[in-house]
Amino acid sequence: MIKYVLLLGSLFLTGLLSAQTDTVYSVVDQMPRFPGCEELETLQEKQSCSNEKMLAYIYQRIQYPQEAIAQDIEGTVVVSFVINKDGSVSDGAVVRDLGGNTGLAALRVILTMQADDVLWEPGRLNGEPVRVRVTVPVRFKLEDPDPYVMIGRDTVYNQFETSLDYVGGQDSLQAFIDRRLHYPEVGNDSCRVGQIDMQLLIEGDGDVRVLDMTDYNDLGFDFWYAAIDASTATTGKWIPATYESRPVNSSIDLSLSFLPTAGHCATRIDDWLAARTLAEEGAQQFNNGQVFGGMEKMTQALAAFPDDAQLLIMRGQAYLQNEQLAEACADLSKARRIAAINWFDGILPFICAGGR
Repeated sequence: MIKYVLLLGSLFLTGLLSAQTDTVYSVVDQMPRFPGCEELETLQEKQSCSNEKMLAYIYQRIQYPQEAIAQDIEGTVVVSFVINKDGSVSDGAVVRDLGGNTGLAALRVILTMQADDVLWEPGRLNGEPVRVRVTVPVRFKLEDPDPYVMIGRDTVYNQFETSLDYVGGQDSLQAFIDRRLHYPEVGNDSCRVGQIDMQLLIEGDGDVRVLDMTDYNDLGFDFWYAAIDASTATTGKWIPATYESRPVNSSIDLSLSFLPTAGHCATRIDDWLAARTLAEEGAQQFNNGQVFGGMEKMTQALAAFPDDAQLLIMRGQAYLQNEQLAEACADLSKARRIAAINWFDGILPFICAGGR
């Protein structure tokens, strides 16, 4: 069963004993406090208020990663950051990660704090402001969700009594797309090759609408039109999903490959298909712990097709997992420009800042 988010947490403060320019303290006379509590009278009241406001700030902004939801990952992530002498936030880091991008999700909130210019009351030692490291445990807890999500103004169900199906099954869908999807003649001169992913809304009455489209190879308008035409031509050919004995809206993802039809493009097609296979093999090796060999294969694939956003994302995510942030920044930023995607916007500033 797909599950959603319930986020809980508690705040505690600790620190490290080294920093770039000033000492980062672990024990000081007055620990840093989240803003909005200084009007209270006692230090204990201020600190308690600070903890509550900090957790509220996290709760309102954190998002449970879909990868973690899919893997039923629950538990506690620990992130840390430094409160500087002027109350600003810097040096965010993941201290303990659960996987499934939970660490990045928690760290993203710290990045948001920096972007919002949230200024803490700094920690003090002997009456003077000093740098102090704050450590925050963030609890990820799954709970049963609503049976649907909102995508824009559309209600899209993700729990069903009977799932969405195509009349005749997946083989019939593939055969229809193969017949209907036309390669634009404009691409044959330069042997344009690539993939466009479509997210389709299949309404309860069988109508089809496009929710999203991702052009990984910057193929352009003629290819977008062809992808939309082939996808929406499936209208009336679906058996809608049902929930509580009634047909409901649901979504499906289609990946459409565009291969040129001109004879002189045969080598280009073979090279592209080989590069994709090589990259997928590399990703599998990387996931199995063969980091160097996996990265090498992904790099070889990109050497042949350096502007393929899907290959860039694949290698960029591997770099990120391997904590090679500069390389991850380069790959994911380039993929963002090519495919006009915003999937990594929340963490790219942190990645490209080298984790600071």
